[in-house]
Amino acid sequence: MSLISIDIEKCVKDSICAAECPVKIIDLKNGFPEIMSGGEVFCINCGHCVAVCPTAAISHKKVTPEDCLEIREDLKIETEQAEQFFRQRRSIRTYKKKPVEKELLEKAITLASHAPSGHNRQPVNWHVIYDREELVSLCAHVIDWMKWMIKEQPETATFFGLEMIVQGYEAGVDLITRDTPHLILAHGHQKSLAAQPACIIAMTWLELSLPSFGLGGCWCGFFNSAAMFWPPLQKALGLPEGHMSYGAMMVGYPKYAYHRMPPRNAPKITGL
Repeated sequence: MSLISIDIEKCVKDSICAAECPVKIIDLKNGFPEIMSGGEVFCINCGHCVAVCPTAAISHKKVTPEDCLEIREDLKIETEQAEQFFRQRRSIRTYKKKPVEKELLEKAITLASHAPSGHNRQPVNWHVIYDREELVSLCAHVIDWMKWMIKEQPETATFFGLEMIVQGYEAGVDLITRDTPHLILAHGHQKSLAAQPACIIAMTWLELSLPSFGLGGCWCGFFNSAAMFWPPLQKALGLPEGHMSYGAMMVGYPKYAYHRMPPRNAPKITGL
């Protein structure tokens, strides 16, 4: 099939698909929507044209109306609900000693994979360190990286309190992964300009989605810093060649529940 096909019985020629196309390659000069000459190479396969058509008259080569979930009005949230959804977010660092079902982690990651990415490149890859024993083994590399930092970059190490973390870890207190049962990495190719921001956005979506599955998460910055800069850990992780971890998330069942939403500093805004 061509890039798009039109059900002429359903199309009302309202031009909404053309107006919403991010790369402006749809026109209605001949009556019904069609791709401009040479426009196919600019399509980013975002699905906007299919999603925005009120009569489901347009199908794209990569996505049809039948492939899409309908937006349910009864599930739309009000501002007050949105405020609680965002403000109740907590970094969960204390977990039940209970593994999360693999199917549940997969569902959470699948939901997070719908996060936006530049030019719809979808460059995010996911790596799950499921077994706690494997994670403990990998943390040994993080400790080695911290010891190197203490020796070679003492000012930075002092700023982040790395010596205290190393001492605590060697005494049996895990301030790196907080005894989390699982760790999830978002990684992408280093040559992709879209990869790093896309991974960070997707990780944010993952964290926000976790409570809906009864789970909690926390960004694991020390582990990810080591994963970005310490070759022995990179080798142990075994990510595809050229890939870099751009985000690490501890995940597990929260041991405790939160009951209040602390305030934040007022936003610094210009131009309003």
